[in-house]
Amino acid sequence: MLSDIQLHSVLFVDIETVPSQAAYEEMPLHFRELWEKKSSYFRKENESAEDVFQRAGIYAEFGKIICVSVGYLYLDGQNRTIRIKSFFGDDEEKLLIGFSDLLNNYSKKNKLSLCGHNGKEFDFPYLARRMLINGIKLPKVLDMAGKKPWEVSFIDTMDLWKFGDYKHFTSLDLLTRVFGIPTPKDQMDGSMVADVYYKDHNIKAIVEYCERDVVAVIQLILKFRGEEIIPPEKIESATQFEE
Repeated sequence: MLSDIQLHSVLFVDIETVPSQAAYEEMPLHFRELWEKKSSYFRKENESAEDVFQRAGIYAEFGKIICVSVGYLYLDGQNRTIRIKSFFGDDEEKLLIGFSDLLNNYSKKNKLSLCGHNGKEFDFPYLARRMLINGIKLPKVLDMAGKKPWEVSFIDTMDLWKFGDYKHFTSLDLLTRVFGIPTPKDQMDGSMVADVYYKDHNIKAIVEYCERDVVAVIQLILKFRGEEIIPPEKIESATQFEE
């Protein structure tokens, strides 16, 4: 039941990903050949592998993570605050180590669960795959090997909204609008991230977008539970940007 979720032990997570290189021709030849095979499953007849290269960012084998945003609900009596922190930058290994350290430290004090929108299908597997590729030991909460389904500590707002309907996909943008939550997609959406990163070099805009997604997921969980959302003045970000 939704009311059984211990919100104080949940970390809400969102990631932003891009293709591993800025352009198709920058990939090593063997990766171009592999992308040709991979993209053949979804390319239209008149499209080439290069035409659909921007979609490489959604595959952990051809993409990389440039931002991981993490949020949690801080409870002080009846006072509730959303606190956000992001790990971001060009150095994927460095940001993933920072995120991994946070998970490991947090799990020492709490029974840890991770929550995201479509997190089970995208964010959590992508994080685990990129950690392995970067030679980072998986934090316990992401290490699913040998676990039974009920032992996996993932909460997914899209999964909760399905109510057992396996064919039902609902975007975070749609759900926030349905529930009257400020949408995180008013200035950017996922299809724009690669251009904002490689062409505009505006990592700050991407981080702020990722953090808005995390806030939206937290607010959505509260709405699912029949509770009031957190007002903007009670949302705090610890993320710092270099001037």
